[in-house]
Amino acid sequence: MSLRANPPLRRMKRSQPEAGHPLGGNPEINSGIAASLAEYSSLLAMTKCMYPSQLLQQIQQDLSNLKQSGKYKTERFLASPAGPEVELGGKKVLMFASNNYLGLANHPEIIAAAKAAADKYGYGLSSVRFICGTQTMHRELEKRLAQFLGVDDAILYSSCFMANLGFFATITNESFGASVEHVDAIYSDELNHASIIDAFKLVKKGAVEKRIYPHADLAALDKMLTDDADKNFRYRFIVSDGVFSMEGELAPLPELVNLAKKHQALLFVDDAHGTGVLGKTGAGSPEELGVHGQIDVLSGTLGKALGGALGGYIAGKQEIVDFLRQKSRTYLFSNSLPPAMVGASLKALDLLEQDRSLLKRVRENSQYFRARVSELGFKTLPGIHPIVPIMLGQAKVAQEMSQKLLEAGLYAVGLWFPVVPEGAARLRIQISAAHTREHLDAALAILADTCRVSIKRMVLV
Repeated sequence: MSLRANPPLRRMKRSQPEAGHPLGGNPEINSGIAASLAEYSSLLAMTKCMYPSQLLQQIQQDLSNLKQSGKYKTERFLASPAGPEVELGGKKVLMFASNNYLGLANHPEIIAAAKAAADKYGYGLSSVRFICGTQTMHRELEKRLAQFLGVDDAILYSSCFMANLGFFATITNESFGASVEHVDAIYSDELNHASIIDAFKLVKKGAVEKRIYPHADLAALDKMLTDDADKNFRYRFIVSDGVFSMEGELAPLPELVNLAKKHQALLFVDDAHGTGVLGKTGAGSPEELGVHGQIDVLSGTLGKALGGALGGYIAGKQEIVDFLRQKSRTYLFSNSLPPAMVGASLKALDLLEQDRSLLKRVRENSQYFRARVSELGFKTLPGIHPIVPIMLGQAKVAQEMSQKLLEAGLYAVGLWFPVVPEGAARLRIQISAAHTREHLDAALAILADTCRVSIKRMVLV
């Protein structure tokens, strides 16, 4: 078999552009190329702004309004770990604006536990829990939390915000096999956390009727429930914070437990600011108020007293937890908590069990500060929690006062609408077990030196 050589390639003759046509060549091809170029140019112009310019104008106007009204929030950049003192702008300032109630955020044993967990279990799992994202330590933490809180079981979420969203979207949207439409009723305290408010927004239209009762008004809540007794609601939910985060006020949990029993309602309590802070063992506001283990569903966080990093949970009856594992979208489709955070949270529970002095110290510090700041003439809200609000009224006053305090060496953040009700702006002071008496006295001295208090108004010096 002979191989025939390939025939020589013939050189193509380059055609010359037609006179008067910039592209040259075949007129039909040229016309198509020109049309494609025009379309490309149009698309290129569109990519510069794929939405109406009016949107940006409206955003800019809204941002301008926030600045003019004193409601624009700014972020400050720390150059140190969390603690009673932090580095900011090249200098140390006293930190009185953190949820680091037990001082565990930079505790050496917490850091060591996080490092050890990362060494053993890795940085992350690159998966959700039900695929390949559950390690033995995840279940250990869930069981430890359940035991700590006095309930059957617990389920971990990426945050308490996601836990709240996941619970209400799952339970209220589920038909449980019924062929007819259902309507549930939710009775929510008017000062509940934003995560609870947003959770209701995920409920299917028509599946829930919301009742917002005046803050901690048990008579009003009882009347709402009584008035609704003959309505064909499928389930009823009473929903409250355990500790109201802007006030430092505890919810009337024993009375809420009784109302839930009386009206056959499920009681849901978000105890993010209570867990690790209140109660004989730190189990939260239910333990503090004598109803430990009697709340139907608890949500909480690992991101405040228990180490201050990330993570939340739902805790309650076994059947509810099992159901959430099967149906809760914010659990099913979110990556597992990283091993370092799980290990650190387990160590935080160990420290609480082994040493109750942290609980004693944060309470004593809170009592001392509350008494002294009232003696200075500041208007505060009563309570026992380490959240101590100093009431100012107007947003601009809160913003300016916060800035002046920071310049003097005290980090205390002003809060205003929509974080708190309009006209109820305040400084939220937060006390930690890590604060020494010297820290507390220094903060009080800065407050006294920076602000002059009169009966009618607070004047910035």
